Amino acid sequence: MKHWHSEWKDFFFLWFGQSISQLGSRMTAFALVLWSYERAQTVTSVAVLALCSYLPEMLFTFLGGAVADRVSRKAVMFLSDLTAALGTLALLLAMRADALELWHLYAVNLLVGMTNAFQSPASNAALSQIVPPRHYARASGMQSFSAAANTLVCPALASAAMAFGGLEWVLLIDLTSFLVGAGMLLALVRIPRTTQAGQTARGGAMDGLRFLRRERPALLRLILFFTFVNLLASMSGNGLMPAMILARTGGDELAVGTVSSCIGVGTLIGSVLATALPRPRKPLRLVFLSCGLSFFLCDCLWALGRGVEIWAFAALAGNLPLPLLNANLTTLLRSSVPMERQGRVFAAQGSLQFCSIPLGYLTGGLLSDHLAEPFMRSGGPSAKALALLVGSGAGSGIALLFLLVGILGAAACLIQTGSRAYASLER
Repeated sequence: MKHWHSEWKDFFFLWFGQSISQLGSRMTAFALVLWSYERAQTVTSVAVLALCSYLPEMLFTFLGGAVADRVSRKAVMFLSDLTAALGTLALLLAMRADALELWHLYAVNLLVGMTNAFQSPASNAALSQIVPPRHYARASGMQSFSAAANTLVCPALASAAMAFGGLEWVLLIDLTSFLVGAGMLLALVRIPRTTQAGQTARGGAMDGLRFLRRERPALLRLILFFTFVNLLASMSGNGLMPAMILARTGGDELAVGTVSSCIGVGTLIGSVLATALPRPRKPLRLVFLSCGLSFFLCDCLWALGRGVEIWAFAALAGNLPLPLLNANLTTLLRSSVPMERQGRVFAAQGSLQFCSIPLGYLTGGLLSDHLAEPFMRSGGPSAKALALLVGSGAGSGIALLFLLVGILGAAACLIQTGSRAYASLER
């Protein structure tokens, strides 16, 4: 007990409190997707909602990393969560005044995205301070576990809350979860302060990228590859999955919730494996194989499936490898970067990888609404031939996009598996 107390106390309370807070946030995110699609009836509206979440992270994460290395990481995390909670409160007040519009959702998602740009580097760097290096992979596995559990239960909880009291109840639960998480952070978590005297915020922000370019070029190459992966994944993936299922099932929200919950089941199983299994001798090979398998099983099967059963299996199987990917990738990064630079390096990683996500969401939405869906409705010979694979009717264009992304992503990861460019990271 004493050993656990000394090594895991701060991380456990941070992990548990943040998990509760993220439960409310994920419920709100799920509910807002359904609300926006019901109002606008376009994939682009859902894509823009996601774009507003990620664009600020792309723009401000460099600054967030610099701040995380210069001031109290605990204060940064609390103030970030508080600001996001105020955004949720604004939506609640607009809802109660019967004045909620789609643009309100976009504005609040922009605000939440900005807070994440500060919260995420601070949280990642804080974990390295309060967890012994030998437990990095296990801690990452626990984070994946809680994320998976939230993904599993959030669709059901959000749907139940909306059925009982509408969007207003979801927002109230979100605010309550923030109070729990913030209270545990302030009262129970001790995070040592790390400061870098003599550095401006801008200098600190750019230092992470300079360090990667000069000292860890293999790590920078790896981050850039996953920037490309995020571009592909965000062009289809979970962003377009609700729209495809709603289109192909005539608006069946239960089907969306079922598939979303299976994403959580797969991630949950993968998280248990990531936590329990020892670190592999070749972690990068596992990273690339896990990523490629996820593309193949998830995107391709979503494209080829015709019913909830296949979509649910694809969600489970395709998301099971991701915690293994994330745990080993994060461990490589933590082990390769000095503690005092991790806030800025995590920020550099976040900015580079996040920059492709908004582009992917927007591109995927536009391609679906203006190219893929009209193409499959055209009835031409090519469309008829492809309909043998992805079906016809509403949502078949989105399915075609899933298929193309799945094949390309799996092939790209397979090619990287044999590359020697990353050998220095496994020494």
